Amino acid sequence: MSVISVSDLRKRYGGQVAVDGISFTVEECEIFGILGPNGAGKTTTVECVAGLRVPDGGEIRVLGLDPRRDGAELRRRLGMQLQDSELPEKLKVGEALRLYASFYDDPADWRALLAELGLSDKETARFGKLSGGQKQRLSIALALVGSPRVAVLDELTTGLDPQARRDTWDLIEQIRDRGVTVVLVTHLMDEAERLCDRVALIDAGRVVAVDTPAGLVSTVDVEQRIRFRPLSPLDDALLTELPEVTGVTRHGGQVVVTGTGNLVHAVTSVLARNQIIAAELRVEQASLDDAFVALTGRRLDTETPVS
Repeated sequence: MSVISVSDLRKRYGGQVAVDGISFTVEECEIFGILGPNGAGKTTTVECVAGLRVPDGGEIRVLGLDPRRDGAELRRRLGMQLQDSELPEKLKVGEALRLYASFYDDPADWRALLAELGLSDKETARFGKLSGGQKQRLSIALALVGSPRVAVLDELTTGLDPQARRDTWDLIEQIRDRGVTVVLVTHLMDEAERLCDRVALIDAGRVVAVDTPAGLVSTVDVEQRIRFRPLSPLDDALLTELPEVTGVTRHGGQVVVTGTGNLVHAVTSVLARNQIIAAELRVEQASLDDAFVALTGRRLDTETPVS
C-alpha cells in the first residue's frame, strides 16, 4: 500500500479553481517532489493531504488514514513545515521545541535533533535573531520532533543563499535516510533534480506528468547545445557545414551551437583543426525545465493566477 494516495482531488476558492482533479501516490521512504510554478496549486494540495484544508472533492489516504475523518491521528504521524511558517520573534529555540514536543505522546529527543541539525549553540537564541538558514533548520526540527513517518516540506529553501540551500538539501536526504517519507514542494528545478526519487509536475491545478526526474527529461526531444567563447575569429560556416549542426547563434562574445548526434566531437574537432580555442565551453543538456516547457508550452517560472 502506498504511504500517500491522492485521487481526483479538487479545491476551489469562490469562483477560482486551485486544484482540478489531481491524482498521485507516494511510496514509503522516497522523496516525492511536487514541482510547478508559483500559483500552480502545490501548497493547496499538500495542505489538503495534511488535513489543514478540506477539499471539495476526491479521496486522500495518508498511512491509511482519511485526513478529514482521522485528523488527530494523522497529526501524530505527519510532520509539516509550512511555506510561510513563523514563530514569535522573542521565542527561544529550545522553548519552541519543548512546546512542540509536548504535543506528542512519544516525541523525539529534541536536544538530539538540535545537535543533528547543527543548532545546539542556538538553544537559548531568540527566533528573531536567527539567520534564514537557521530558521529553516529549526523548521525541520519542529517538523521532526513528533517522530513522524511522513514529512511535508513546502518551499523549504526559498530565499536562502546557495550554501544554505545545499546544506538544507543534505538535511533533507538525511531525513529520508532516517526512514521518513518526504513530500517536497518546490518550484526550483535543480532542487527537484538533485533530491527527488519521483516528481509530479503540476500546472494550473492539474498533474501534467509523474515520473523520475531522469524519466521526465528523457521524454523531451531537445537538441543538444554547446556554448563557448572563441579566443580567435570564427567563421560560422565552419560549424554550419557540419552535418551534426542544426544552428549557430551568437550572444555577445559567446557562440551557441545546436545539433544532434555526436555534436560535441564534431564541433571540438573542427575547432582544433582550425586552431581555435573554445574558452568557457559548456555542454547544456535537457532539464526538468525543458520537460515542463514541452509538456505545458511555457517555462516553469511563469506564474499562474491560482495559489
